[in-house]
Amino acid sequence: MFFHIVLERNMQLHPRYFGRNLRDNLVSKLMKDVEGTCSGRHGFVVAVTGIENVGKGLIRDGTGFVTFPVKYQCVVFRPFKGEIVEAVVTMVNKMGFFGEAGPVQIFVSNHLIPDDMEFQSGDMPNYTTSDGSVKIQKDSEVRLKIIGTRVDATEIFCIGTIKDDFLGVINDPTTV
Repeated sequence: MFFHIVLERNMQLHPRYFGRNLRDNLVSKLMKDVEGTCSGRHGFVVAVTGIENVGKGLIRDGTGFVTFPVKYQCVVFRPFKGEIVEAVVTMVNKMGFFGEAGPVQIFVSNHLIPDDMEFQSGDMPNYTTSDGSVKIQKDSEVRLKIIGTRVDATEIFCIGTIKDDFLGVINDPTTV
């Protein structure tokens, strides 16, 4: 789920940022550029935790920009198949529901929801048990199991299930 890894990136810096604060400017640009991004290989970059090395800059011909190789440590979030996560439901429809676990969007199909839960349409669509004791609706917190992931170059998509022991609603916003 969360990993602390070392990554490298070539950072381009405009000449106006040169001077005694060069390293600070480079670090703040690195944080602005990489935090919150997703690479299919490593996952979502949550935070840059440290700079290991800033290499010698290379001046770009014709522009004056300088490219610095930067080696940095960061925390990344990468979901895996079989992992149990807690998510907040963002949308419910007759096909299933979508939930978010941090930056990852997870879809749970109605085939992966327990059989005793029925879809209820209306102004607040939800899945409710036959006795009405459990309700999945927007803003509900659910514990689910990731059963599949698809990785693109800049995004990670997941499929989940709540049809297993100890999975399902953990916090219902209507009871608070």
